[in-house]
Amino acid sequence: MAETAEAPNPPAQAGRSAPEAPIAPRRRARLRRWLLGSFAVSAVAGVGLWIAVHRIPWMGPLVANGLRSLIGAENVTALEETAYGVEDRVHQLLRRNEPPKTYWDVPPEPTPEPAAPAAPAAPAAGPEAAAAPAVVAAAFRPKDVGPSHNAWPAPGDGRWVPIVDHARPGDPPRLYKTLIHPDPHRSWAELFVVAVDLAGVDVHLMAGSREPAATTDEGKAYERLAKIPEAHHGRLLAAFNGGFMTEHGQWGMRVDDVTLVRPRDKGCTLALYSDGRMQIAPWPRMAADEGAMRWWRQTPSCMVEEGELHPLLRAPEVRNWGATLDGNTVIRRSAVGLDREGKVLFVAISNHTTAPAIALGLRHAGAAAVAQLDVNWSYPKFLTYEPGEDGALKPVALASGFEFSEDEYIRKRSLRDFFYLTRKDPAPGTTAP
Repeated sequence: MAETAEAPNPPAQAGRSAPEAPIAPRRRARLRRWLLGSFAVSAVAGVGLWIAVHRIPWMGPLVANGLRSLIGAENVTALEETAYGVEDRVHQLLRRNEPPKTYWDVPPEPTPEPAAPAAPAAPAAGPEAAAAPAVVAAAFRPKDVGPSHNAWPAPGDGRWVPIVDHARPGDPPRLYKTLIHPDPHRSWAELFVVAVDLAGVDVHLMAGSREPAATTDEGKAYERLAKIPEAHHGRLLAAFNGGFMTEHGQWGMRVDDVTLVRPRDKGCTLALYSDGRMQIAPWPRMAADEGAMRWWRQTPSCMVEEGELHPLLRAPEVRNWGATLDGNTVIRRSAVGLDREGKVLFVAISNHTTAPAIALGLRHAGAAAVAQLDVNWSYPKFLTYEPGEDGALKPVALASGFEFSEDEYIRKRSLRDFFYLTRKDPAPGTTAP
């Protein structure tokens, strides 16, 4: 029987589609190139955006706030956690054998001199000799603490170096700085700490032009200067960032007898009292004395209280100390602390630290109470001020790599709240320290 020839495909009937022809190899190649090109452009754009956010002071807030309005705060938080997590894994891979970095020269430890024998007391001679002499305040210098662990000791870790007041270089230092590498698992984690002599320095709180966003009627009517008053420029020593935006926890603030955001019982509170005392403690311990406070600012739960680390800082996946970011997120952070006597204020700015690392580092430096302030690349900063060639004040970062503008806090209104430090006028009967 003869083999029947295969009939060609029948023509398409009316009302029915013809079968789709396979994509030609040339079209598949074009599609593949387009997809690869789109992926490459997206990757380059993502890297470029990440670099811009980390190098241009205004870019980080702009991008984060813009994304929050578009995709929501929770989605932005997820993106931030992912990005910082990827960055940390890259650092773990590429920097695991990197020695810790130093940022300034540390003078050699002085050799203690033998005490001179006490001179015999001179007998009183007349009424003039009976008058009490002027009291001279003892020079301020915090106690060196050394490295916080043995994994990554760096030259000068935990040694206090004086910060020169360039407007009055002959004065004994009121501020000292030290560098600590607080994370035994990351040599590149850095904690810059400034010790402030509260006997010779006044601490001021200033509301930003927008943050913390007021939630009270009196707060909404409050006129915000949002920069350091010119009357204080002659005594200005330094300034540093404030706390979280209102939407990130509703943490309270009161300044100039105006409550901008009401206090939360869970909030750790930094307060200045009318008698000059400062305190860091949970709000329930302080609320009864609110009338005696000049100002107060709240943060998330106290990291360290009476020398003890907060128990949750030892728990995984804690979100208390990064707004909505995980407390174990490796990120730039800022915090303040007080010694047990309330005589020294510690201000800390970090690179690549978790919440436990900055808390433990500040406690090692001498703080018995610690409150975290703000996080992320653009916000934490500590600036000193010195006269420029034209006599106008110019800001100087505590260390390289921190974002600021030439007018930061002094000529440009700050969007966010901040603190600043001025020389304290000497009390009657004393000489300036």
